Amino acid sequence: MSVKIRLARAGAKKAPFYRVVAADSRAPRDGRFLEILGRYNPRTDPSLIELDLVKVDAWLAKGAQPSETVAKLIAITRDPSAVAPVKGTTLSKKAQAKAAEAEKKAAEAAAAPAPEPVAEEAPVEAPVEEPAEESAEETPAEEPVEETPAGESADEAAAE
Repeated sequence: MSVKIRLARAGAKKAPFYRVVAADSRAPRDGRFLEILGRYNPRTDPSLIELDLVKVDAWLAKGAQPSETVAKLIAITRDPSAVAPVKGTTLSKKAQAKAAEAEKKAAEAAAAPAPEPVAEEAPVEAPVEEPAEESAEETPAEEPVEETPAGESADEAAAE
């Protein structure tokens, strides 16, 4: 009988929660297991990883093989500073080709001499003259306006 250390899914629909278990490799994913070694909840931020490393080491010593995911969880638990790579970080061939082409264009742009900017002549600012303070004596006094009696127009009053 070969023993695997793997994840067994639990939790509600669209709300997965996993148990890390030691199970017979022939048993179904959520079926019979030998021992619960820990828990893993990917839905929390940051993900919850609880493993009993003493039990895990005991099963590894007996020859149990961890699954790829459980091996990553064990590595994270042993060294919390090691952050697991984000799922989907491997690029497709098209994306890799686009990234390589973008790097190539950026390198060519950096290697090409940049055109010198044309220096424009800055307009010379004329000195701003401050308006002189006007005194009441310098301004001519307004001539008094003659009032015309009501009913007469200004032309008729001027003719008189």
